[in-house]
Amino acid sequence: MDPTAPNRVASVGRRQTGPRWDRRTADLLAGSAQLTDQGTQLATADFAGWLAHRGREHASSVRRIDFTDLKGWHFLSQTGNLVHQSGRFFTVEGLRVRTSAGLFPEWHQPIIRQPEVGILGILAKEFDGVLHFLMQAKMEPGNPNLLQLSPTVQATRSNYTRAHRGSPVRYVEYFTGPRRGRVLADVLQSEHGSWFYRKHNRNVIVETRDEVPPHPDFCWLTLGQLHELLQRDNVVNMDSRTVLSSLPAAADGPDRRPARALSPDTEVLSWLTEQRSTHDWTIAPVPLAGLPDWHRTEREITRGDGRFFDVVAVAVDAASREVPSWTQPLIEPHGEGVTAFLVHDFDGVPHVLAHARMEGGLPLVVEVAPTVQCVPENHPADKRPRYLDQVLAARPAQVRYSARHSEEGGRFRNAVSRYLLVDADEALAAEPLAPEYAWLSVRQLERLTGAGLSVNVQARTLLTCLRSVAKPVPAADDKGW
Repeated sequence: MDPTAPNRVASVGRRQTGPRWDRRTADLLAGSAQLTDQGTQLATADFAGWLAHRGREHASSVRRIDFTDLKGWHFLSQTGNLVHQSGRFFTVEGLRVRTSAGLFPEWHQPIIRQPEVGILGILAKEFDGVLHFLMQAKMEPGNPNLLQLSPTVQATRSNYTRAHRGSPVRYVEYFTGPRRGRVLADVLQSEHGSWFYRKHNRNVIVETRDEVPPHPDFCWLTLGQLHELLQRDNVVNMDSRTVLSSLPAAADGPDRRPARALSPDTEVLSWLTEQRSTHDWTIAPVPLAGLPDWHRTEREITRGDGRFFDVVAVAVDAASREVPSWTQPLIEPHGEGVTAFLVHDFDGVPHVLAHARMEGGLPLVVEVAPTVQCVPENHPADKRPRYLDQVLAARPAQVRYSARHSEEGGRFRNAVSRYLLVDADEALAAEPLAPEYAWLSVRQLERLTGAGLSVNVQARTLLTCLRSVAKPVPAADDKGW
């Protein structure tokens, strides 16, 4: 652990709150969020037809194969690690975790190591005074429905430097090299800490005034249209959700009074710092071969008890991608996840119940996570995650938001979670909290997200979902979302 991490978090947050929170940006976002039915190019009611048409235009398929049918991939003889012959892209290795935190004191697992910092970039532009966002219909082999709505650019360094010798990544020039617009957000964020080892990507949004060359696989949508699409299952992909979470709050501006959070920001930062410092952990890469409880067959790396996930191999045909066909490994989890924030208004100010969660692959080990983040089938009755039963037993009237979203489709296959925002009743909200839990105002969650490497990808998705069901905030009232 880096002992300077808490100070870095605070200083990064201060650097970014200047240009990100100007009044013009707040007003543009507020106006864009209010336009839900029709953008400059596409009506929301016509979106499903547009996406289906793009799928028909580019036939694609994914099929399971044996490891021996992988092209360019092989298992190293000494370690058993699964690597690409180019030395690029990613590797599948082993990981050993020992910790004093959480339900499991020690475990071993396969994990993806991908040291490259990729670009997740969304291009923004005003049309008739309304801010729109350029989104892409992108096929990913792990998506359950293959085609979902992705950022303008979603590319690893290997992709946009063309290590695969494929076609260029469209619009990447807006996010590399000389500035070609006004930066609305630019922050490093972690990815799935349970399946990636210290992986992070650049989440960036650039507003341009250029005439942007059109392409049929891309469309301009308002923020309100994106919020409407977030109500649908498996439409807005993970990369889009995390980039959108980096936007400044549409209701904020320099003349707004700060919301009256239950705890001041200094206490929230102290809580996160303490959770990063209190527990012991030893996290070390180990050879993939010989992992306890795991074994390799011709078609998968799996646990004997069938829990958690498998590592599998697939062959992909995708005419719309930079390379039209390839093979690769993917992580395929067992069971559908449940990812939820318990939500409660304290004196009219919305708060979420956050969990300082340790994950073996996170760059700083502990980040702010949802109240519940698990696959219920993985947990025996005596090791049920805290608050899981309350979330599953919630009455329909308590559920503010519910949709199924898939995780990163480029590395995970059929990884789907039910994302929920659930009202906590007064009795639950008044209960004493375990040290690793804290009530954070939505504004505090936004500020931590803007700091980078502090809020995990599942919580960032839920922040974007929170905004999609938020009511507009009057200028004279800072109590609402």
